[in-house]
Amino acid sequence: MAQTSIILRVELDHEKVTFGDVAAAISKSGGDITSIDVIRPGKDSSIRDITVDVAESAESQVVEALKQHEGIKLINVSDRTFLVHLGGKVSVQPNLPIKNRDDLSRVYTPGVARVCTAIHENPRKAYSLTIKRNTVAVITDGTAVLGLGDIGPHAAAPVMEGKAMLFKQLAGVDAFPICLDTKDTEEIIRTIKTISPIFGGINLEDISSPRCFEIERRLNEELDIPVFHDDQHGTAVVVIAGLLNALKVVGKRIENVRVVVNGIGAAGVSICKMLLAAGVTKLVPVDREGAIVRGGTYEHAMWQWLADQPQVEAEPGTLKDVIRGADVFIGVSRGGLLNGQDVQAMAPDSIVFAMANPTPEIAPEEALPHVRVFATGRSDYPNQINNVLVFPGIFRGALDCRARSINEPMKLATARAIASVVTDAELNEQYIIPSIFNEQVVKKVRHAIIEAAILTGTARRIPPDFR
Repeated sequence: MAQTSIILRVELDHEKVTFGDVAAAISKSGGDITSIDVIRPGKDSSIRDITVDVAESAESQVVEALKQHEGIKLINVSDRTFLVHLGGKVSVQPNLPIKNRDDLSRVYTPGVARVCTAIHENPRKAYSLTIKRNTVAVITDGTAVLGLGDIGPHAAAPVMEGKAMLFKQLAGVDAFPICLDTKDTEEIIRTIKTISPIFGGINLEDISSPRCFEIERRLNEELDIPVFHDDQHGTAVVVIAGLLNALKVVGKRIENVRVVVNGIGAAGVSICKMLLAAGVTKLVPVDREGAIVRGGTYEHAMWQWLADQPQVEAEPGTLKDVIRGADVFIGVSRGGLLNGQDVQAMAPDSIVFAMANPTPEIAPEEALPHVRVFATGRSDYPNQINNVLVFPGIFRGALDCRARSINEPMKLATARAIASVVTDAELNEQYIIPSIFNEQVVKKVRHAIIEAAILTGTARRIPPDFR
């Protein structure tokens, strides 16, 4: 159940009500008081700010309970999540102050002309003389935002801002949120190419399938900087990282397990590709119409690619059919598709990654009695499969070695690096994936990306710590 935190500013008439009455009213309606601040004390009345944790579905009940209580005047209700978004979450700060005319002449005209000329004569100097060396564009058209769908570029902005914050805090990368007011594939490609000179990398985000495949493919072909669609590859990388450790827990080898992937959109296709690259030999991709089978014919280009792979099974069936006997289930689809009997029919010591948000494909409480390792995309259960573990370190490494692209060996190296952060001594059913705040994640991913980029010839620079 989704939780939120609200701040209630109330005025209390001390002749009619005590604070105990207020606390009781909040508790009975489903709220949990976490802090109290006295704004204006007084003998006859007082004003207080009460911070309350509450399920989103019960927020109105808490508010209504206070409104109906004699002696309580509800002055204001503030949602703490909305408060942190006031004015936006990111800003631009200069790296040095401009205190006098001499400073001005160096950072702007006339001194800057010499720097412009140097870059004109040698464009590669843009990496050392501009923000390009440490800057990523986080770009969306707002058509596939979180679990909200096509909500448009304006409504997508808070997500892009949040991602820019994570880039900076976790990896020291400067990221700019860019929301495009178009759904036209060619216009999106043209726009990104046009603005690309100032950026060292492009992070595509929340662009709907199947357009996202063509946009990323074309940009990778036509730009000389890394382009990474996080909904596809970030999700796939962290899934593989979690799976590598989950297989250690259950004592199975990746080449021997049968894997069912449900939801063959942007993330599902990329997960399937990475599973094959990691060594899976028995794969069952499933979408709404049922299993995508080897030898089948499909209009969707990516589904056809899967149908042409020898590791994909040829037996048709619904999700409930094909999950029987599976060692691993990976869901990137929608909630409530499975029940306890379905996962009970899987192979012994099964692994279930139910990552639909906010409601997993199967409720943890229903799955846990029957599976050995269970993971979701949520933060309120153990084993959160979160792509925040991926993109900061990937771009830190790609920028530091000035990679031309982020290729498959680099992605697989990233998955193995993330998995390695969890030591054998720590590894267990409840801990297969590290926290996003573990400082070793970005360090190990950066190292893995640079090493793989050098080995595959996509690095244009070897950082000093690799020489």
